[in-house]
Amino acid sequence: MTGSDITINTPAGAMGGYLSMPASGRGPGLVVIQEIFGVNKVMRDLADGFAARGYIALCPDLFWRMEPGVQLTDKTDGEWKQAFDLMNKFDPKTGVEDIQATITHLRAMEGCNGKVGAVGYCLGGLLAYLTATRTNVDASVGYYGVNIQTMLGEAANIKKPLMLHIAGKDEYLPPEAQKQIIDGLKGNAHVTLHTYPEMNHAFARAGGAHFDQANAELANGRTATFFRQHLS
Repeated sequence: MTGSDITINTPAGAMGGYLSMPASGRGPGLVVIQEIFGVNKVMRDLADGFAARGYIALCPDLFWRMEPGVQLTDKTDGEWKQAFDLMNKFDPKTGVEDIQATITHLRAMEGCNGKVGAVGYCLGGLLAYLTATRTNVDASVGYYGVNIQTMLGEAANIKKPLMLHIAGKDEYLPPEAQKQIIDGLKGNAHVTLHTYPEMNHAFARAGGAHFDQANAELANGRTATFFRQHLS
């Protein structure tokens, strides 16, 4: 397993990304969708972890149109402010277009089995949902996505498997919004929803303020099984 920074061609120009290859050099593709902190060590470690499990993992730099190469941490107030500023300027529409370009890049890679999934966290959790509604991805997983309730009108477009992990005490997703998401998606046979009742936002971010080992392992185990079922 080796990781490297690469360039992904998109209709709007050249976008950076972090690619981590499995030891075999072969496997399904997986788009690893960033949080609001950019393609930082957390995202690179996640990509390396997926590569160690046999995926060709590629994390695109979705902030490239505003500020290429962002790598913030969640440790200082200044970095949080910068991250929220970037998120507020970020356009999910072009972000999903860049994810589609990443999917296309992965499918064309030597060693890819033709299947490509997507997994996203925080901002990436919303984008994982939109990836399921707007791209030709084969399967998607979103962790604690925010604002999905405002885009439930797209749910009918979900034609491939989608799994969402919802933090029951998410400080950015109040109970009424969670109920809207669950009610809006529970009738869709392609969607699997898991709620973690006592968890706050980013409970699966290793080293984060709300990290919870047991619930992170539960969610990550469900994700691993889901991708084995749908991307092999």
